[in-house]
Amino acid sequence: MNTSEFAFAKSRRFAPLFGTQFLGAFNDNLFKTALFVMISYYSLGANSVLPASQMLNLGALLFILPYFLFSSISGQLSTRYDKAKFARFVKILEIIIMAVAAYGFYIQSAPLLLACLFCMGTQSTLFGPLKYAILPDYLEQKELMMGNSLIESGTFLAILLGQILGTLVAGMPFWVVSSLVVLMAIGGTLTSFFMPYVPAKNPQQKIEANIVRSTQTLLKDTFAQRELYTAIIGISWFWLIGAVYTTQLPIFTQKHLGGDDNVFNLMLALFSIGIAAGSVLCAKISRHQLRLGLVSIGTVGLTLFGLALVWLTHGTHYTNDQLNGIVAFLSQSQNYWIMLCMIGIGFFGGFFSVPLYTWLQTASSDEFRAHAIAANNIINGLFMVFAAILSAVLLFLFDSIILLYLIVAIGNMGLLFYLMKLEQRFIPFRSTKQV
Repeated sequence: MNTSEFAFAKSRRFAPLFGTQFLGAFNDNLFKTALFVMISYYSLGANSVLPASQMLNLGALLFILPYFLFSSISGQLSTRYDKAKFARFVKILEIIIMAVAAYGFYIQSAPLLLACLFCMGTQSTLFGPLKYAILPDYLEQKELMMGNSLIESGTFLAILLGQILGTLVAGMPFWVVSSLVVLMAIGGTLTSFFMPYVPAKNPQQKIEANIVRSTQTLLKDTFAQRELYTAIIGISWFWLIGAVYTTQLPIFTQKHLGGDDNVFNLMLALFSIGIAAGSVLCAKISRHQLRLGLVSIGTVGLTLFGLALVWLTHGTHYTNDQLNGIVAFLSQSQNYWIMLCMIGIGFFGGFFSVPLYTWLQTASSDEFRAHAIAANNIINGLFMVFAAILSAVLLFLFDSIILLYLIVAIGNMGLLFYLMKLEQRFIPFRSTKQV
């Protein structure tokens, strides 16, 4: 591997941003997972009005709601102010939120912790447009594909590690998780102070306080640009896929793989590692060019491995008293094919997403880039909500995760045909465009 391709990753132009994003995503998932596990298994909020299942649904809603409410404003703020300074403000806000959350863990207050979860979602919403919009300011054009791949792969690994650690510390004394979330927030803040300054793209940018009007205007202005619309639809489908697979993975692991929570963590790890590997290799073989044909290859791969997963597991069904640990699971040779499918789905997901993120960045003007990323976050959230509704309806009607996975796998090809209709560069090897 040519190490010169990664030389920028150690520089101040990239490393502080990567560290800030990694620690932020890690802390989000550490806090959220620990909270959800405490509610599910350790009776946190047992005296509340809402039952545990409803508190979990409320928590998921509270975390994603800020993406709808504040994405338009976050795009405006990222355009009006120096992005590095704004990043530091957002990360200091994270320290304050996590300090309050630490107190919430101390007094065992589910309502206070759910409020902190909403605030963390808001903080992540403010940082979202910034992290992708600032990359073209920091990196040279030939570095942009690899930069996006490292951000993408690092984010998914951070999510994975945060979820695993959150599960482990949920049953420990409150000061363990309290200390961790505060320390991670401080660490992310410290790295943000090493991010180079970036002049504001439009210091006169008006901040529209009316959330509904600003969101409508943002989406209208973004979708008026065909390339931005196409990129956002593709990226949002990627998040829909991720939401369907990861949300249903615990039950899928139990019912169709006969695995316990350790097996679930293994499957989640394989999925995340696959995304990381696919993202980096996609950037590697693109050779500094935006090759939208790689999106098509990723889509076909997602379809084939998705169908293979359905085929391998469609006739299996286990009960809770039949669950195996990770050693017993690995002792069965047929399970290695299932593991390969999970890696493959993640791997081709990386192929699918990295070119689309790069396209979104390069197709946007400097002044509009943060707005485009904000619009992307809103549509990503809508697709994830749709994924949750679709999953709930199909599971209610047919009680089949296999059917849900089958529909998603087939749906990949429908999306590909739609993308090809909008942009012929999705046809593999048809043409390339220098990034």
